[in-house]
Amino acid sequence: MKKIIEVKDISRHYYVGTQTVKALDTISVDIRQNEYVSFMGASGSGKSTLMNIIGCLDSPTGGKYKLNSKDVSNMTENELADIRNKEIGFVFQTFNLLPRASALDNVSLPLVYAGYSSSERKDMAMEALKDVDLVDRATHNPNELSGGQRQRVAIARALVNNPSIILADEPTGNLDSKTSHSIMDLFSILHDRGNTIIMVTHEEDIAKFSKRIVRLKDGLISSDKKN
Repeated sequence: MKKIIEVKDISRHYYVGTQTVKALDTISVDIRQNEYVSFMGASGSGKSTLMNIIGCLDSPTGGKYKLNSKDVSNMTENELADIRNKEIGFVFQTFNLLPRASALDNVSLPLVYAGYSSSERKDMAMEALKDVDLVDRATHNPNELSGGQRQRVAIARALVNNPSIILADEPTGNLDSKTSHSIMDLFSILHDRGNTIIMVTHEEDIAKFSKRIVRLKDGLISSDKKN
């Protein structure tokens, strides 16, 4: 399988007064197509910073990051926004759904920015809702859905553009254990269908669903093992 993500000697430093905080300190990691990887680590380990760089939400202080062979390390904000829309499907702990929009409209939102027509958006969004078994909730607003259903809508939104990677940040953080395992079963199905999934979690039982676990500590990779 080809490399989707190539991170080479990435660092991310923050400057607070005269102090330099090294959130990431020279990290290198590759992720191939159809891998299912978890980033793990305690608070302050650098896992969220690494996720933000891989998700093109932040830029590194040093090093190179290639996504699908494109060097995105020094792209402008507009270029990064375009990459985020076309290449990355985001799933957040807090769902980030529009409260007054239906499930269908929430899922189709990335397609508005991608320039698809109204009929194309509807067809593609319904297909994505079908993938997460929520077609019967297409017209429901988030407040009419359970927590698990809201996260399924968020996953459908992440899938709708057929992105290169699905990036999930603590996707079960706001869910009970039964619902969490149901969402993780869905990620396993999506992985089996060929999706590349990168997940950030601090929960060992959630990380066990992935096929590879990368552990971070003090801004460095402390271990990288097949699961």
